[in-house]
Amino acid sequence: MHTDCLKIGKFQFNSRFILGSGKYSLELIESVVKKANTEIITLALRRVNAGGIENILDFIPKNITLLPNTSGARNATEALRIARLARELCGSELIKIEVIAESKYLLPDNYETIKAVELLAKDGFTPLPYMHADLYAARAMRDAGAGAIMPLAAPIGSNKGLCAKEFIQILLNEIDLPIIVDAGIGTPAQACEAMQMGVSAIMANTALAEASNIAQMAKAFALAIQAGRLAHLAKLAKVSSPKASSPLTGFLRD
Repeated sequence: MHTDCLKIGKFQFNSRFILGSGKYSLELIESVVKKANTEIITLALRRVNAGGIENILDFIPKNITLLPNTSGARNATEALRIARLARELCGSELIKIEVIAESKYLLPDNYETIKAVELLAKDGFTPLPYMHADLYAARAMRDAGAGAIMPLAAPIGSNKGLCAKEFIQILLNEIDLPIIVDAGIGTPAQACEAMQMGVSAIMANTALAEASNIAQMAKAFALAIQAGRLAHLAKLAKVSSPKASSPLTGFLRD
């Protein structure tokens, strides 16, 4: 029986790999989901074309949990409006809060995100806020009703890896919610390193979507995330000075 589950509010998952869908062609999504062994996939409301010719929901396997996001929201009020529309279309209580007020750097607005978490939690959602890895903001989001905290590792779409590693570690030490690394992870090795730190899950999009073989990269990420989780549970050996791995006795004598 699988006992090491990812728990977000009342929801429970076996996979710790959350797949973004923003940069995939629709026909690739189903095969990528299968290779990644994921159970959660994010989607922007603008990609849900209910009744249209190409609806992303038609390409996502029915057993996958949808995690709509509030992409396009510039403040908490707009995030609530988008979340309600997403719930009508997808029936999802889980919602990823994205509040981004400018388009140059695409950085989340922690202040408005805290307000959005409070509004959405009161409206019956389980909010997962995308945010800067700031301890005070994370505490406020937790207290406002967040189901998990989703700090960026590096600027979105950059593939630069764990630039915010030290700050994410602080969240791991101090916040008693799942910490899900979102944005900036560029390689399976980086995903593995984050999981070894003790994060609860990884969300990736660009690193897969821009690979030459998307499905194969999805599988590589899935295996790396599993390996990192196992290493974390096994407790990594501490870094130390050089020492022999076998006793230095019994040398051959002349």
